[in-house]
Amino acid sequence: MPITSNEISVEVNGQKYTLPAGSTLGDALKVSRAPYIAGTAVGILKKAAEKRTENVTEYAIKTPRGELRIELKDPESSSGKLWAEHYKEYEGKTIHWASPEALAFGPFEADIKPLRETGSFEAFDVVFGAGGFDSRNTHLILSRKRHAAEYGSPEDGVFATIVTGRNLIFRLSREDSILSIEPIIEWEQLAEKTCTTDLSTLLENHDSVFTYFEVELSRNSPKGAEHFYALTREGTLNVDVITSSFISDDSLKEEPVPYENFEPRREGAISVRTVGYGAGRIYISREERPSSLVHSVVGQVTKGLELIKLAEKGQKLSVESLPPQIVLLGHSFEEVEPVLSSIGVELVKDGYTGKDAVIVRQDPPTTLEIFGEAKVTAYAVSREKLIEVELYPEIAPKSVDFFRHSLELKTKTVGKLPVYMVYENTYLFKTEKEVVKYKEILPENTPSGRVLAGEIGITNQAAKRMGTIGARLVDDDLFGPTGEKFSSTNIIGRIVEPERLKGIEEGDAIYIIEAARRRTDDKGN
Repeated sequence: MPITSNEISVEVNGQKYTLPAGSTLGDALKVSRAPYIAGTAVGILKKAAEKRTENVTEYAIKTPRGELRIELKDPESSSGKLWAEHYKEYEGKTIHWASPEALAFGPFEADIKPLRETGSFEAFDVVFGAGGFDSRNTHLILSRKRHAAEYGSPEDGVFATIVTGRNLIFRLSREDSILSIEPIIEWEQLAEKTCTTDLSTLLENHDSVFTYFEVELSRNSPKGAEHFYALTREGTLNVDVITSSFISDDSLKEEPVPYENFEPRREGAISVRTVGYGAGRIYISREERPSSLVHSVVGQVTKGLELIKLAEKGQKLSVESLPPQIVLLGHSFEEVEPVLSSIGVELVKDGYTGKDAVIVRQDPPTTLEIFGEAKVTAYAVSREKLIEVELYPEIAPKSVDFFRHSLELKTKTVGKLPVYMVYENTYLFKTEKEVVKYKEILPENTPSGRVLAGEIGITNQAAKRMGTIGARLVDDDLFGPTGEKFSSTNIIGRIVEPERLKGIEEGDAIYIIEAARRRTDDKGN
């Protein structure tokens, strides 16, 4: 239907909607029901601000199993021109054949001169090939792995590379087809654009709205992907640093991540710095950058790259990750078993299996490894050994950071804490990670009057036993939870139910979960 003078047409995350003139950003979100988390920034791009490039090099290919994107190596090559002129004709084509090495959409007729020679192909190469060396039997061939084959390709050979959605080609089968092919139109940021949290912002005709971005995580970086999952556990990403070439979130800065994946940091690439200053920081590239020996690529933005380009420092952005993270820690077998079964993952129970069992460890430890093996072993303990704590990051930020880092609570929902000593009503703990070797514990939030039962203390560097963690079941007017004087004790939080410590002995281990995080996880499940 034509748009009237009392209506405007807007796009929300690529979908068009007709709204009454005078509609606000909030109105558009209600009508579209777009993915959005309250308080996050939304990008708005004006039609007049788009600067289209005549030389399109990137195309989105949609299939029933998702979207992949290819980039032309040389738009002026014979195959590049053939693609640009006829790509719409390939819509609706099904997979004619598939092998471990490649798959082919077609057939269709194409103006190519097939060569009778063996070609060498890398994973994710895209090439035209003529079955039986007959151009009327041409196929669009996508390479799954490095191999050599005689496809009847034209002289210029490989004309494009799959740049996003690479995992998709391993899931496609003979039943799948090309639903649509669309060029990716580049635009440059001009004056008429904004990124705002103000939902009362008025929209104009032909505005484009971006509420979130979507990420496909790389199976080549299971540990780096888990780092990204931890960073975006609340469904948001902080824009802490912004430059012309990247934005970054520093929330997990200094958290260790191994180097896993060496590849170019394309526009929209997600990488994590693994060594040096800023290790643990997550970057999202706004423009192409070369491969780096200190930046491991963990994923790729597949939707909403515009939001990354429009974002401003200090904002939060909504994000959705594919595949979704598998979170077992802190949950019961009964809670996770149906979820795992629905995604084809076998659950092996280990440890305590009573009705009050709670999972505290899993193997493999990462989501992508679990999906890859289609099996996970979950180790559980009695819920009595899961201790909920409320931490005080506002008044003891450095000490809370030490505690979370020591127990890996920044990247996991449950942390293990070995029991070091038990006497009278006092319980002392030492972390498995020897964090005191590289982290200081300066005095902060030291008690002045009385330490209450259940409060958690860490011995600071004013005493020899720096790094010792303690709690007591009774109030004390003289000594802190670790048995040290007040000046040597930093109070970092409290145990929600201190009586759960009763009965534990030296050599045991308890498991820690933050009360606020548990409430969040319960909502998500």
